[in-house]
Amino acid sequence: MSDLSSFIAALPKAELHLHIEGSFEPELMFAIAERNGIRLPYGSVEELRSAYAFNNLQEFLDIYYQGMNVLQKEEDYYDLTIAYLKRIKADNVRHTEIFWDPQGHLERGIPFSTQIDGILRALKEGEETLDISYRLIMSFLRHLSEESAFDTLAEAEPYLQEIYAIGLDSSETGHPPEKFARVFAACKDKGLKVTAHAGEEGPAEYVWQALDLIKVDRIDHGNRSLEDPELVKRLAADQQVLTVCPLSNLKLCVVSDLNEHPVPAMLNAGLKATINSDDPAYFGGYMNDNLNALQQAVNLDQRQLVTLTRNAIDGSWATEERKQVLRAELKEICQAFSVI
Repeated sequence: MSDLSSFIAALPKAELHLHIEGSFEPELMFAIAERNGIRLPYGSVEELRSAYAFNNLQEFLDIYYQGMNVLQKEEDYYDLTIAYLKRIKADNVRHTEIFWDPQGHLERGIPFSTQIDGILRALKEGEETLDISYRLIMSFLRHLSEESAFDTLAEAEPYLQEIYAIGLDSSETGHPPEKFARVFAACKDKGLKVTAHAGEEGPAEYVWQALDLIKVDRIDHGNRSLEDPELVKRLAADQQVLTVCPLSNLKLCVVSDLNEHPVPAMLNAGLKATINSDDPAYFGGYMNDNLNALQQAVNLDQRQLVTLTRNAIDGSWATEERKQVLRAELKEICQAFSVI
């Protein structure tokens, strides 16, 4: 292990952009499918893993939603979430903010309570036994209607004390943030934080809409913001957090090569970029994998790695007390590795 790889491994990380359904490793998917008597259209774990090759976001989403089908019972959601938490413990992830897509399960007839009860049970256990703090983000699927989003918000009403924020994901192109302006206003009225995927495949205009129409608290992805100098100035002035996902960008052909990734340009422009894994089971990497791959591709130095880590801690929705703990851990690691 190189010195920089050792440094990355030691950093106390906050992951702000993770879809829990996207952490579904093939081995677990097969095990739960067998438990629930569901036959997958793949003959083996290896055949399923080899299918994880995509040319764009929609091709990925097609297999992503297919994988959801095996989740039927509360125990399934618990198993999926606790497996993710145990995996990120090895990467020294100390705080995680996970998205989950209830509409993708509701339309299969899985009750809202079944989903969230399993996920929350694992998150609470992970906080107690693994010392990984968390926030739960309920996402709306943007390819569905505004009416469906409002219906889902109504389903969530009894659980709003457990749901910290609302997100917007799925197929970006053709589904601008403005489509959901009213439902996000309702979410903010309920005291929820809001975020939205914008500027991944969609244009910089979608980022403007997320800022001005949705009034987001942060931006997920945001790569194409760099195409608009005025938008870059706005994001820098507002210190708007961007939850960037390098291996996801590569796998979905948002960038053709990691050495072309915009993170260095984001940092140089004063943007609060963070590094995250997005859908690690499908995109070939958890937090350390993303940081190592990006570091090697664009030659990030220790100070830049510290900046990315600090951005994630500061930009997280953890309690201020938890942030202080993580900042102290980061300072200790910097001292141990002689990073000024």
